Formats: sequence, C-alpha cells, structure tokens
Amino acid sequence: MNYSTIKTAVACSLVAALGFAETAQAQEPTVFGGRSQYRTWTIGVNGGFTTPSVIIGGSNSFGKELGFFEYKLREYYGITLRKQFSSWFGLEGAVNRGRIFAHNEGGAKTYYNPSWPGVDPAGYESAETSVQYSASINGVFQFATIDFLRRENAVNFYASVGLGMLAYNPVGYTDADGSTGAWDNKGNWGQERDGGAELTGDKDFKRATNIPVGVGMKFKLSDRVALNLGYTMNFVDDKTLYGPVNGRATNDKFSYTYAGLEFSLGSSSKPDLTWHNPVSTLYDELKDPSLRNELEALKQRVSTLEGLVDELSRDEDGDGVSDKFDKCPGTPAGTQVDGAGCPIKFPEPEVKEVTGTYPNIQFEFDSSVLKTESYATLDRLSSELRESGATVTLDGHASAEGSEAYNLNLSRDRANSVKQYLVNSGVDAAKINVQAFGESAPIASNATEEGRVLNRRVEIKK
Repeated sequence: MNYSTIKTAVACSLVAALGFAETAQAQEPTVFGGRSQYRTWTIGVNGGFTTPSVIIGGSNSFGKELGFFEYKLREYYGITLRKQFSSWFGLEGAVNRGRIFAHNEGGAKTYYNPSWPGVDPAGYESAETSVQYSASINGVFQFATIDFLRRENAVNFYASVGLGMLAYNPVGYTDADGSTGAWDNKGNWGQERDGGAELTGDKDFKRATNIPVGVGMKFKLSDRVALNLGYTMNFVDDKTLYGPVNGRATNDKFSYTYAGLEFSLGSSSKPDLTWHNPVSTLYDELKDPSLRNELEALKQRVSTLEGLVDELSRDEDGDGVSDKFDKCPGTPAGTQVDGAGCPIKFPEPEVKEVTGTYPNIQFEFDSSVLKTESYATLDRLSSELRESGATVTLDGHASAEGSEAYNLNLSRDRANSVKQYLVNSGVDAAKINVQAFGESAPIASNATEEGRVLNRRVEIKK
C-alpha cells in the first residue's frame, strides 16, 4: 500500500469537500438562513477498546492474525472538537490516547531484527503498545435519517476520513500474556532508522503518520446532547507499532470501537446545524400563528377569485372580453378590441409614471414574505399601473443584521416579492423595475429595534 499517495488523496479530498460545503451553503435558499442562525461547534468525549486488526482484513507486521474473541482488549479514549459547515459535512479535530495489545498464535514468531539493541532472536509472542497521543483532522460526512413524527433528524449515520500523527512505544513479551521477558525501547526513539543503523537519542515515543477511517451513528438525546457510537480503522505509516520486525513489507494497523457523548456549543436560542433538516424547516414555518393566519387569508382570496373566474371565463370569440360584457360578439381572431369587445385602433402608448404616493411595504426580520396588511396598498398600485400603463421602481432595503452581501440579497428578494404580487395581479412585468440597496440606505437608526423595523422595507418610486 502506497501510504504517501493515500495521505495526499485524503488531504485533497478534505479540501475539496470543505470547498463544496461552502458553495452549497452559499446557494442554500434564504428561507433556511445561513450558518449564523445555527450552532455549529460541538465538543465530544469518547471511550472504548482497541484491537490489532481492521474489519477489511490484511495482516500486521507482528504476525498471524487471531479471531476477534482471542484478542486481549485494551482501553482507548479521546476528545473531539467539530465545526459543522453544512447539514452533511463538518471538520473534526480528534485527540486520543490509550493502549493496544497484540500476540501471535501458537508460540513465538519471527518477531525480531538483529540490528535493534536488546532484541532476543528467540522472538516475542505478544506486545503491548502505549499510545501517548493520536491527533488528527477528519472530514465527517453525515447521512441523516428523519423522525417524521417530529419532523426533525433524530439519528445520523456518518463516515469519516482524516490525517494525523501517532506517538507510541511498544513493549515486547516472550509469553502470550504480556508478563515475561519485556523488550522496551523507551528513551531510545531519538532518530529514525537509516540503512539498518541502530536507533539513537533519548525520546520516549516514536512518531508516525496515521490515517483514520471510520463509520458510526449518532442518536439525538436532547437539544444539547447526542450519543455517538463508532468504529475507526487506523492505518499507521510504519511497521514498528508492535515492536521491531524483520523482513516484513506490511504497515501496521489497529481498530478503535467506542461510545461517547457529544455536546452542542453556542446560544440555546439557535438550533444545532448537525441535526438541521431543510425539509422540516418548511413544515416548521407553518407552525407560526401569523403565517397560518396569512395562509387562511390567502385561501379565502383564492376562493373568491375562483368564483369570479368561473363567471367571467366564458369568451366565445376569444378576444379577451367575457361574453357577459362583450358588445361585439364574433370578433375575428387577432383583432384588437376595447373593454366592450369592439375593434379599435390603439395609439402608441406614451410612457407614464405612477402619480399617487404610496407608503413603504414593510417586512419581518430576515423575511421576504409579504404581510397581509400590504395587500390593500399593492392592489391600489396594481389598479393604477394597469389603467395608466405607467412604470414603477421598487427599491428593496434591509436592516443591518447579518453580512452586507446577505442583506443585499435579502433586499432584492423583498423587492421581487412585491413585483411578483403586481405581476400576478395583471401588471406588465416590463413596467416594473427592481433595485436592491441592502443595508446601505437606512431611514432610521439600526441601533434600536424600532429603527430596524422601519429599515426592513420596499419603497415605491415613480
């Protein structure tokens, strides 16, 4: 296995995943908000046991592999700190320490190298490795399942891959129990081997690159706490994890099976991005009483409009004037008619402007949804525009919360909401101009909530 190639591929994959997560978050619809609306930091503690093997197979340089129940398990524990960049990807720093125990099956094996000081050619049956620390940066990819009864994520399946450093010291024993004939190189790990030379120096632990690859699942216990169960395969870029060996080309590896708790950090008023479910956000919006009232009002308006449409939809000659009001039935197709359905010739329309004065259209915090109290103003504006053929400019504004770029997009969304309402009511879209100013043109102080309320607006300009 070419560990240099694997390390390079892992590093590139993490950078690419981080870039993709940033792009996906930037393109996420405004109804879901940005990362600033969520808790994104998580700290975790975990503990479990190690085995000198991995589930995908292969052998260590120590010797023949054993069955799972023949291993003597050793403790391993650690702490993690994760930054969540989206609902599916995060970067996690992990630090662990503990022990690993390994032994050969059926007696001593060729577990020696004469160039190492103090190594008995009779060989060693077992080894216990102390891991002073294992530190790594891991990309965590989440695949969520949904609890439909609560419309939120309750269980997350995830996979992780990373790159780190391992500091360790193996102790060899001539028996399978790890109690007799110890070989210990602690204090002599000061220099890497070069051409078979003996190790020199005074370091207690040897260091090697480590590639952790894992899978697991999380259970949401509360808004702040989650249970984490996982399994990690550690591929060490060295052959001495269990002591000196002779003539083996295989790098060492070990597994860590663990359970732990994760704690979400940040303001309790914000949801945790780890458990964020964009689909449920749409449902949760409908729980807001004001939005439900607006929905009921819209249903009533639609019901009324449907009745009018049924009454006025009959138009035998297809000139756009209902038979009920058509004074010239049977008009040839394509003929321009007046409001009575009779053929006319229209003069070239001159460009007109809105003549009336209209109040600003106000919006709620971080919202581009029209309020029901704005409908009367917009209906009056629509009527004037349709009758006069005038043009109008809609200037969108926002208060100063959030970034300038976010507020610029929000102000454009607000202006477009007003435009869409006018277009749906029959106004020619070409007669409506939209401008976005973000937070750059406040009409009141952004230092108070009263001022910020006034700044969340769309201005109707001639």
